[in-house]
Formats: sequence, C-alpha cells, structure tokens
Amino acid sequence: DGKVSSVSVQQLIEQISCMNKAKMIHHVGGMEEGAYEIYNCVEKIIKQDILGCEMTDLEGKDLGNKEDSTAPEEEVFGDVLWDAHDEQEQMEAFQQASNSTCELGFEKYFERLNDLVAAPAPIPPLLVSGGPGSGKSLLLSKWIQLQQKHSPNTLILYHFVGRPMSTSSESNFLYMFIILQLMQHSWLVSPLTFDPAKLLEEFPRWLEKLSARHQGSIIIIIDSIDQIQQAEKHMKWLIDPLPVNVRVIVSVNVETCPQAWRLWPTLHLDPLNSKDVKSLISAECNSANVKLTKEQEKKLERHCRSATTCNALYVTLLGKTIACVGNTGNIDEILQQCCQCQDTVSLYRLVLRSIQESLQSDKEKDLLREILCVIGVSHNGVSESELMELYPELTSAVLASLLHSLHKMCLLTYGCGLLKFQHLQAWEMVKLEYMEAGENVISAYRQRLVEYFTMQLSQDRVTWRSADELPWLFQQQGDKQKLHKCLLNLFVSQNLYKRGHFAELLSYWQLVGKDKSSMAAEYFDSLKEYEKSSEGEESMICLADLYETLGRFLKDLGLLSQAVAPLQRSLEIRETALDPDHPRVAQSLHQLAGVYVQWKKFGNAEQLYKQALEISENAYGAEHPRVARELDALATLYQKQNKYEQAEQLRKKSFKIRQKAARQKGSLCGFALLRQRALQLEELTLGKDTSDNARTLNELGVLYYLQNNLETAELFLKRSLEMRERVLGSDHPDCAQSLNNLAALYNEKKHYDKAEELYEKALDIRRRALAPDHPSLAYTVKHLAVLYKKTGKLDKAVPLYELAVEIRQKSFGPKHPSVATALVNLAVLYCQMKKQIEALPLYERALKIYEDSFGQMHPRVGETLKNLAVLSYERGDFEKAAELYKRAMEIKEAETLLIGGKATSRHSSSGDTFSLKSALSPNALLEHGQR
Repeated sequence: DGKVSSVSVQQLIEQISCMNKAKMIHHVGGMEEGAYEIYNCVEKIIKQDILGCEMTDLEGKDLGNKEDSTAPEEEVFGDVLWDAHDEQEQMEAFQQASNSTCELGFEKYFERLNDLVAAPAPIPPLLVSGGPGSGKSLLLSKWIQLQQKHSPNTLILYHFVGRPMSTSSESNFLYMFIILQLMQHSWLVSPLTFDPAKLLEEFPRWLEKLSARHQGSIIIIIDSIDQIQQAEKHMKWLIDPLPVNVRVIVSVNVETCPQAWRLWPTLHLDPLNSKDVKSLISAECNSANVKLTKEQEKKLERHCRSATTCNALYVTLLGKTIACVGNTGNIDEILQQCCQCQDTVSLYRLVLRSIQESLQSDKEKDLLREILCVIGVSHNGVSESELMELYPELTSAVLASLLHSLHKMCLLTYGCGLLKFQHLQAWEMVKLEYMEAGENVISAYRQRLVEYFTMQLSQDRVTWRSADELPWLFQQQGDKQKLHKCLLNLFVSQNLYKRGHFAELLSYWQLVGKDKSSMAAEYFDSLKEYEKSSEGEESMICLADLYETLGRFLKDLGLLSQAVAPLQRSLEIRETALDPDHPRVAQSLHQLAGVYVQWKKFGNAEQLYKQALEISENAYGAEHPRVARELDALATLYQKQNKYEQAEQLRKKSFKIRQKAARQKGSLCGFALLRQRALQLEELTLGKDTSDNARTLNELGVLYYLQNNLETAELFLKRSLEMRERVLGSDHPDCAQSLNNLAALYNEKKHYDKAEELYEKALDIRRRALAPDHPSLAYTVKHLAVLYKKTGKLDKAVPLYELAVEIRQKSFGPKHPSVATALVNLAVLYCQMKKQIEALPLYERALKIYEDSFGQMHPRVGETLKNLAVLSYERGDFEKAAELYKRAMEIKEAETLLIGGKATSRHSSSGDTFSLKSALSPNALLEHGQR
C-alpha cells in the first residue's frame, strides 16, 4: 500500500541509503510489475554502468534501420556458430575449480608443470592423475591463474569436462570451445568444418597452422578428459607428435585412464598429508567459529589416512559437516558418524541425511528428493524457475532454504543459472539413496521432464532449454518416434544448430535411422508446410532465418547441391520482406557465396561476396567488423585462385579494421570509459551546447529506442535535434539524422502525421547536402515512401519509388538485380493505382535484368513472369498470360525436382540457380510482391 511494512524493513532501507554501490527501487503495485521493473533496472546497470558498450556501437546510426543495430549472435566469430551460454559455463567451471583458498602443498606440482612448458619439443601430453576428488581440477585451475599472471605471451586454452553425458563431455563441443578461444587470438585463421566426422581429422592440421603464427607457447589443458564420450577414439590426435610450441596437459581419474595413455609422462597427486588435512578442516571450522579439541583433531587425523579418506574432496566435505553441526550439536557424536564413512559417497549420504533431519515436514523431505532426482536425470541441470513450475507446491521460501543447504554442503552448484551436482560422487549418492529400484525410477523422473518441456513446445516456447533437454531425454528413453517428431520442429533444430550443437543434432538423426539426404528431404518438407502458413513481414523474416539455417547445416554436411536451394530462398525472402540493401541480405549473399567456394565455382562466389561487401559498407560504414568479415572472405577466395597480391591487400585492410575494433572493445570495459561517461553526462546535465554532446544525446536516444523505452528516447532525440540546430544550423546533415530518428520513433508510435513531416524535412536536407547515391539519402527515401504507401498517399509515394530506382542505378549500375527489385516495387505500386500500362515496361525491364543476372530458370525470373501473367490477364491478353504462366510453372517444377532430390543442381556461369518456394496462385503472388 505504499507504506513501509515493518521496523526491520525501515532499518534495511536506511542501511541501503548509506551505501555507495546499492541501488534501491521504489515500487508500489503488483508483483509481476515489480519483478519486471527490477529486471529492467538490473539489465540497465549491467549494460550501461558495467559494460558501457552500447553508445560507441551505435554512433552515427539512423533509427530508420532499427533492425540493423542488433546483429545475429553467431556473427561475432564469423561463420563459427557458438553459444555464449556454453562459453560462460566453461568460465564458471574454471572459477569453481579454483575456488578453494587452500592450495594443499601444490607448489611441488607447479614446478613439474613449469618444467613441462620449458622442456624442448617434441614432448607428449602430461597426464595429471589421481583418485576422484583428489584436487586435479583445483591444481590445474590454480596453475592456469599463475601462468596468466606471469607469462602473458603464453596462450592458454582450457576445457573443464562436467558430468558424463552432459554437453561438456562431447568431443565436438571440446573442439569447438578450443577453436573459439584460438580464433579470438588469430583473425587470419578461417574456421574448419563442423562435420564431426571430418573435425577430428582436420583439427590437428588446423592447430599446426595456428601455432606457426603464434609468437609464444600454446598450452591446451583438458580437465577430466577420461569423462569425454569415447575419449580414446575422439582424442587420438594426442598420440601424434604435437607442434613444437604446443604443450598439452590432461587430467584423468587413475581408475579410468585408457591403457594407451598410461605411457605418457605422469604427475600423480599424492594423498593429503596430515598437515594438509588439519589445514583444510581448520579452515572450514574457523569460518563457522567452531573450535576442535586436540583429541578431536587427532581422531580426525587418524581417520584421514586411508586412500579414500585423505583426498581433498572428502576432507573438505568432512570439515563442512563438522562446521555445520558444531555450533548447534554434539561434535563428538558427528565425528563418530563421520568416522564410519570410509569414502566420499558414504560421507555425502551422511550429509544428505543431516539435511533431511533438519527439515520440518515430510512434504519438505519429499520435495528435497524430487529436486535432487530431477536434476540428476536432466541433461545439463534444471533452473530454479523450472523447479517451481514442475512442483507448484514448492514455495520460494522452501526452495531457497533447501538450495542454501545443498549448495553449502557441496551437493549442488550453479552453472549459468542451472542447478547441477557439484561432484560426480554427489550424484552417485543420490542414485543409491533414492533410486535403488533402478531404471524404472529414473525413467519416471525423465518422463516428468519430458512432459514439462513438451508442454513448452506446445505453447510455441522453443527456448535453448527445451532444445537442450527434450531431444536428449527422448534419446535416453529410447523413444525414437517422439525424438523424430521433436527434431522436425524446425525451431528446436534451428536452436541446436545455431548454438553450435551440430554433432548433437546429427547424432539424434542417426539414432532415428536417417541418413543425411533423407534428413535434408524431411526438413524441406517441414519447411514447405511451415511456409504455407507464413503471412506478414515478421513471419517471412522468421521463415528466411529457418531456410538459412537449413542451408548452412546442409553445407556443413557437404550436401552442397541441396544447400543452394534453401540459401537462395532465404535471400529472396529477405530481399522482398526487408530490402535488397538490408544487412541481412548481405548475410544471405555471404552464406550462398560460401557454398560456391566449396563447390569451386569461384566466379559466382566473387560476385556474391562483392555484393555483400557493398551492402555492409553502405549499412555500417567502411570500418565495421562485418566489412572486415567480407574482406577476409574475398581474400580467402583470391588466395584459392592464386591471386596473392589482391588477397594480401584485402587482408591488410581487414586487419586494420579488426585491430581498431579490438582496441575500442578493450577500452569499453575499463573504468576510464566509465569516468568519461560520467563527465559526458555531467556536461549534458549542465547544458553545454556542443556537437559532441548533441551526438551523445542522439546515441542515448537510439539506445532507449532499441530498448523500447520510447518516451525517454523521444526526450533525448528532441534535445539532440534542438542542440544541433543551435550549434550547427538547421540545414546540417546531422540535423537530418536527428529528424530521421524522431520520425522513425513517431512511426513506431503510429503518429504518422508527425513522422511524415519529419521525414520530409530530413529528405529535404539530405537531398541538398548529400551525394545522390548516398546511403543515408536512400534510407530516408525508402522509409518515407513506405510511410506514404502505408497511409494511402500513393501519388506522393510514386516519385520516391522512382527516386529509389535512380539511386540504385547510380549505386549499382543499370543492370544490377537490386535495380530490378526497385523496378518491381514501383510496378506493384502502379498496379495498386490501377495503372497497368505504366507497370508493364517496369516488369519487362526487371525480367530482362533478372534473366541476364541469374539465368532463364531462376526463381526470381519465375516470380516476375507470374506478375506479368497476372498483368496480361487483367488487360485481357489471355494468350500471352497463359504463355507467361506456363514458363513460370516450368521454373517451379524444375525447382520442385531439385528440392525432392530427384534432379542434380544446374548452375550456369551466370549464377543460374534453383530455389525453394511454395507454389502461389497468381493473385496471391501479386499481393506477395506488394511490400
């Protein structure tokens, strides 16, 4: 009710008010609104106050091109598809491994590891061995930290394997993570194949190439390598001689180490001595203010002498158990119980039972069992919100209390927001305690998760979680039919593929008994069905993404002839639904060119890469990382054709762009930038009129616009415009940018009259100030034309559509496909105005350009023929209409043959390709062209 509810809350508020780093959010209203407000506040703090990276990225951008400012995530590393969640999980695994403050006499081991790095090549991998819980992960993580501190020129690549059967235990995932780390240190190395069968073969050669370019040592560390699925088979490159500056360190459980690896030099972790045991237990007890008597210390020392009771995990857990009970219970009694536990699993069992006893009701004990079991049977863990949805009777207070106890006692940990077992022995204990009935119990818990994630799919909620868990659960259940159905959910497969889980996706298809070709055909069929129900711009853009994903997937599998069709269709949809000079069109061109490179059709690839480069430069400016990406692709293409001089020029240009981008990125994360930001905002508050401040206000407006905070965005954009008019004059191009941005904002708010007025002012300035083919002029023309058309002012739209044709002719030349698309847009507008006579020559000219550019059998030729057929029919020329429609259908039939895999792809030197598009009626087609 807007009042402070208690004295304790009042005290808390007073304490917070005195703190520098605390943020207080005042909220009166419903819980959901409050939660949303908190989320927005935290997101804002992270983005603006901690990362501080949006403003620089948005410099100089127009709001009219809103979707351009947010790039698809996978493009950060070029063509390497990767999930930031997986990378974060590895970082957290490393941090967790190095979390102990006790180093347990590791100095002697550090010397041995240092000797390995300094030893002359060739040298086989070093094996760090020990029993479960002996401290192998801790040793390696502590040594990595030392190396990073004292040897900055040494490149350290690491991978920590989690639970068996989790994503981190897949060999393909390991390679991808190492590749990603390598690519962050070398821009000139192109990524290798994603096909799991070829990856194993190519990785050593790729490592050799990169190591030759790196000035210094490269150390690869793989923790718990024996937990990787089929480790010997997938890690056989370790047996071959390594590059001279590469050293490899792997840790294994002494009991499960493959026989062939036992010949490698080995560093075996000794059991803890009595001094280390005492140090570890004292550290845990001191943290809880628990004091042990001399007799109790001696008893513990005597107990921790066997091989299974003197390892780091057992002793740490023992110390936590005593510390936890020490203040409230009888230490001698708990000591007696601990001494009966002769290994880590039995000690975990004691810990679990003590947690059970602390619970107040049987209901809470049941919930404890459910939580542990459902986490155990999952693929990669379960989140708190998922637990709350799985068990509606579970309150947040009970969950918080349970998780606190389980986390404190090393049973559970958090990894990227998911709850999982901290150690393998904890999961083994849970199976013994709760799942003695065996597979039936495990299957029942898996079924619960299956039902939960299936319900999400039925509500069209395809998240990374449902994509990670559901197919894997069906695989574990052996339910091939449901797995097959799940894979044919296009968004599940897209989610897995775009996050780099390529091998996982392929293994599921192999399990349901489908080879690559039949898998491709089934995806085509699903996509065609989905396309039938796709209406509206947003739906078509989503469809284009699905086609692109399929094309890239097939390309990675080496199915080049089948990859062309979906990539071509993705390109067509984006050109129609967005615009021929939209950055996503550049992405489609880039992907299609990649197929032609693999196909050794270098002429086709070069044409596409150049188009992609031109669009990227117009959209982002000449010094953007995406421009560097296209330059690199062209350089690689020239290198394959032995055009070394051209390749070198492009490489140098790309290198400069990337170097500058890296410097900017590095400076964004420091306190220097935050101080600069504070000064900027202070100057803005004081109201100094400068062009720099006006630009900053514009950038803030863009930032808030992208966050859909339109009211705040309007405030900043108006202030920016006013300041620019005062400082620069109302005819300056920067004023046009502010006008354009404000117009886009009003367009978003459906204030079309205001938007129209501002777009017209921006267009007037840009026409006078900029070159006739300038991209900023083209954007304003495009958006004002679309606005006129949307508001039914077709007569006003015509000259702008004509101007768009002129701009494209000046930018690309009169015979470029982009010009043809602009001609079709103008023709469609004339058709809407019932001016068929004016539309006809435009369609005919567009047809000629498409035929000359792409060949007689290209889908865009077919679409234009259909439009012409409709036009001829409406004018009463039925014979010509029938002839044109027949030609269009021939193209469609040839395309259908290709999609069904019954015909080989035909490609002429002019880039003649087939495409994928469901058949449309003449009337529907004309409507489709009306963008």
